[in-house]
Amino acid sequence: MSDLLDDSFDQPGPGEQATNAPEFTVSEISGAVKKTLEGAFGRIRVRGEVGRVFKARSGHLYYDIKDERNVLACTTWKGQVAGLAVMPEEGMEVIVSGRLTAFGAQSKYNLNAEQVEPAGAGALMAMLEKRKKQLEAEGLFAPERKRPLPYLPEVIGVITSPSGAVIRDILHRLRERFPRKVLVWPVAVQGRDCAGQVAAAIEGFNRLTPGGALPRPDVLIVARGGGSIEDLWGFNEEIVARAVAASAIPLISAVGHETDTTLIDYVSDRRAPTPTAAAEIAVPVRLDLMAHLDSQGARLTGALARGMARRGERLRDLARALPRTDTLLAGPRQRLDHAGERLPMALRSGLQQRRMRLAERAAPLRPQMLSHRLQTLAERAAREAERLEPGLRRRMDGARDAFSRAAARVSPAPVQREIRRCREALDNLDRRLCAAGQGLVPGRRERLDGVGRLLQSLNYEETLRRGYAVVRGEEGIVTTRAAAERVRSLEIQFADGRLRLGAPARKAGRKDDGSDQGSLF
Repeated sequence: MSDLLDDSFDQPGPGEQATNAPEFTVSEISGAVKKTLEGAFGRIRVRGEVGRVFKARSGHLYYDIKDERNVLACTTWKGQVAGLAVMPEEGMEVIVSGRLTAFGAQSKYNLNAEQVEPAGAGALMAMLEKRKKQLEAEGLFAPERKRPLPYLPEVIGVITSPSGAVIRDILHRLRERFPRKVLVWPVAVQGRDCAGQVAAAIEGFNRLTPGGALPRPDVLIVARGGGSIEDLWGFNEEIVARAVAASAIPLISAVGHETDTTLIDYVSDRRAPTPTAAAEIAVPVRLDLMAHLDSQGARLTGALARGMARRGERLRDLARALPRTDTLLAGPRQRLDHAGERLPMALRSGLQQRRMRLAERAAPLRPQMLSHRLQTLAERAAREAERLEPGLRRRMDGARDAFSRAAARVSPAPVQREIRRCREALDNLDRRLCAAGQGLVPGRRERLDGVGRLLQSLNYEETLRRGYAVVRGEEGIVTTRAAAERVRSLEIQFADGRLRLGAPARKAGRKDDGSDQGSLF
């Protein structure tokens, strides 16, 4: 390039005309400048303070590196952004590595930055403090956000490197204290891939279905051994802090040793000084738990025994104030005995009263009275028939005379025929009347026989044959002693006949001795 400039751009002296100078296009000049810059510098490292930072929609990252006097424009293409160990932030002092090139479309040169590193621990701490204040202002460190850990989780999810000593320490301590199911999500615990893999592991555990084929953990442990601030920087990334804050599963952070502190410690629900301590926080000691359960069981048994003893004493005290069982049952037993003794007598009395009422109801239905009634009805029917017979004869004779007179006035032959027809009709009616009368007699006789049989079955005389008697006075049947004393004579009906008695005369001056036993004689 210098030779090209020396040969082609000789300046004419005073008074000379530049007639033989070659002409270049803009693209040729831009290409020559780009070639000169890339050839002269190659891959370089530049130290400075990050100025304006801008990420385009295409994914490219544009930012400035500056010192107290000059500014260098830097560009990191979309495919290179994921490989950056540290994302540039305004005000951060960094060391940028890349290739210097020119952008001819705008007559600018810039640095294609492929790697960004903090310029010393001071820069990292300044960036960490700035990020910590930002997350704290958003409320990610608030104590009310922190969730309680389950007392005895069924499944524990561990996010760490599968090849380090951390996972062995955690499994060993869990096996000693209280064996539980452990799911390990392998991740890189340092380097450029650490932050993305840890955030993806936290999100992946939260997406598992509770009780599924691969069960969702009840608590998470993010663990790593000790190291420098650069080694632990992946756990200071904002993407990891936000993933921990968004986790629905309680999380224990165990990154580094007790003196190491990262952003994940502030966002997590519980911080453990070491990975071994995280295992101790996650589960209780099984032997201590069993001893505590035995102690509580013994206390429960003792309390139950003492409560039963107190209630037994109380029950015995109350039982002393109660009367004895024999005393409580003596009265009811006595009443039961009295009732048992009175029951047969009451049954016999009730039966006798019902039989007497049946005899009273059946007295009007005696066969003699029923026969007398039927005879009376038959005589009335005969008298009515005798009264109707002369009238019927007179009407028959009148009808015959009318027919004879009518026949005398008309021609003999038709009249004879009409007379024969009327006589036949009259004879037919007579036969039907006789047949109807004869048909009614058997039915009435059967009904009379049925009533007689019913009367015989209900007749009180059947009861008399079993040893009972009916006492009658002037006004009817006598059922009480007082009624018997008032009448002048009594009639006693037995099954084989009746006996008439006169009432005994009372002796003057005889006092009633109050005895229930009376005499009919």
